[in-house]
Amino acid sequence: MNNASKITNKGVAISLMVTSVVIVLMMIFGVIMLLNQGNVVQISPQLFYKVMTIHGTGMIGIAALGGSAIMWYYLSTYIHLNAKIFFANLLLSLIGVVFILIAIFVFHFSDGWTFLFPLPAYSANLYGKTGALLFLFGMLLLGIGYLLMYFYLAARFKKEYGGLLKSLGWDVILGKKKYGPPSSVVAATMVIITNSTAILAGATVIVGSFINIINPAFSMDPMLAKHLTYAFGHIFANCTIYMAVIAVYEILSNYTGRPWKTNKVFLIAWNCSTIFTLMIYTHHLLMDFAVPKWMLIIGQVFSYANGLPVMVVTAYGALMIVYHSAIKWDFASSMMFLAMFGWVAGAVPAIIDATIVINHIMHNTKWVPGHFHTYMGMGVVAMIFGFMYYFNKTEGTQKEKSLDKLAIVTYFIFFTGLTGSFLYAGKISAPRRWAEHLPEWTASDQVGALCGIFIIAAALVFTIRFIVGLKKIGSNTTDKSLKSAS
Repeated sequence: MNNASKITNKGVAISLMVTSVVIVLMMIFGVIMLLNQGNVVQISPQLFYKVMTIHGTGMIGIAALGGSAIMWYYLSTYIHLNAKIFFANLLLSLIGVVFILIAIFVFHFSDGWTFLFPLPAYSANLYGKTGALLFLFGMLLLGIGYLLMYFYLAARFKKEYGGLLKSLGWDVILGKKKYGPPSSVVAATMVIITNSTAILAGATVIVGSFINIINPAFSMDPMLAKHLTYAFGHIFANCTIYMAVIAVYEILSNYTGRPWKTNKVFLIAWNCSTIFTLMIYTHHLLMDFAVPKWMLIIGQVFSYANGLPVMVVTAYGALMIVYHSAIKWDFASSMMFLAMFGWVAGAVPAIIDATIVINHIMHNTKWVPGHFHTYMGMGVVAMIFGFMYYFNKTEGTQKEKSLDKLAIVTYFIFFTGLTGSFLYAGKISAPRRWAEHLPEWTASDQVGALCGIFIIAAALVFTIRFIVGLKKIGSNTTDKSLKSAS
């Protein structure tokens, strides 16, 4: 293993270790909220909203860290990358998380991950400015880290492929070439374009809120601030799976010996998703009467459309690539395949919620966490856990155990139960983001909490097995040569 590979693997291993531990912690926070809503335990409303803030912020942020580790690991097999950039993003992310944790649990910031303007100013008036400023500064540091990584990758793609349009396969779409860059490069290009836009939108509203807290005479238009906030949050959350899905492409191709061809259909799908992902955050604004009608129509129509290009191409491609392939089903391949189910299943209630007449009734209920936990827990997080095993197996000598198979079955069965309890709660109009629930809502909370306990047990198995397996990294000394970029 060459020095560059060793440094990259070290960064990826650290990121995945942090990711897995924090995921378990965020799951514990989620169960605490469900137990409180189900009247099994009782915590103060103030503590509930602190936990809610860190649960939402932490889970999306840590999924992005895990996804970026996957993306960097595979991109480094196609092009030479400077590992210092990856470590810089990791360091800024960790520092940002420390600021956020201090803001929430020391200075009582509890406005939720959305930090909608002017809520941070109200929080500053109630608990003091320090908490709100630390939270916003921590979020800004996270964004700076990812922008640094994305801009660096954009520069590398320009040098290797001739620019972002070519790394999105426009040469193929225009008929100049038969196949485009590797699927990992295509997916990464989409993420660079969309998530850089999202982070810049988020940075705008964060800086505006920051200035408003220091100098209340400065203000922003609340509707503009809401658009910027949801553009940031929705796109950033979406990009976690677009980074993680690279593992699906690479691992299933590796296991079947069949390359994932980046043909014209594949590339058109990713280009469409690039455009749609930038537009569909507006389905979060369907209840806002002041939003122009044309924008609401865009939110509905393109929320429908966004579920089709990449998801259908990837899901169908996953089925075709394993069909009659004699694939060996182990932990990694099983998790990747099941994660595709989680992604598709999570998109269905999301598309339903994007219908305006349904959105007016369901959007502020637990239906939305139901769709998001399906997408995140059985999609993004499953891909990360699957890649963790693959990483230990490929870079080290870890072997699968029967406990791993039991953990997979437990994870998906009880995650289905958890998301089902959320969707049912949405059906009976149980509100989301409420610390206290009426008696008729608590049964679904209790079922969700019980499922969550089993999910945590399975996630602990994944995490402990991964950390123990890290001791074997480096025993596999076979050099990994760069794959052909053609």
